[in-house]
Amino acid sequence: MAQQRQSYQTGHAPKCLVVVDDSAEWDRAVRYASRWAIRNSGGIVMLRIIEIESQNQQWLGVADLMRAEAHEEANAALDRGAALAGSIGVTAPERVVREGDATDQILATIEADADIALLMLAANSGAEGPGPLITHVTDIAGTFPIPVLIVPGDLKDADIDALA
Repeated sequence: MAQQRQSYQTGHAPKCLVVVDDSAEWDRAVRYASRWAIRNSGGIVMLRIIEIESQNQQWLGVADLMRAEAHEEANAALDRGAALAGSIGVTAPERVVREGDATDQILATIEADADIALLMLAANSGAEGPGPLITHVTDIAGTFPIPVLIVPGDLKDADIDALA
């Protein structure tokens, strides 16, 4: 059973969890989350998920190298996310890198921090659909311990600023 959220209790502040991935629209979610955090006197937890596939023992050295490169790429992506959040006025967003299945890692991140009050994702606006993460999360959104907010990927900065 998920622990009760403590976001608005004394000594706590609400946080928005935002996934920083390789999608074209990731920055829409970070921008909205940044505006949300400022207006709610809250914070942002930026999550980068590395999906590591199981490796054969004989390739262990290669797997270690691939993992190290994936962590470097993850930190570079989180640097971009932090720079965007900083340009909007959010100071020091939290950064989390996790390995494994995306949904499992999102849920584990939520479980690990009782101040996370909202999951924010951005949806692709193209004909190919909203993206695999959005599709999967919306299939199980009714079981999430927190609300899920999906930002349309084609919203302009001014639109996000007006909404958030």
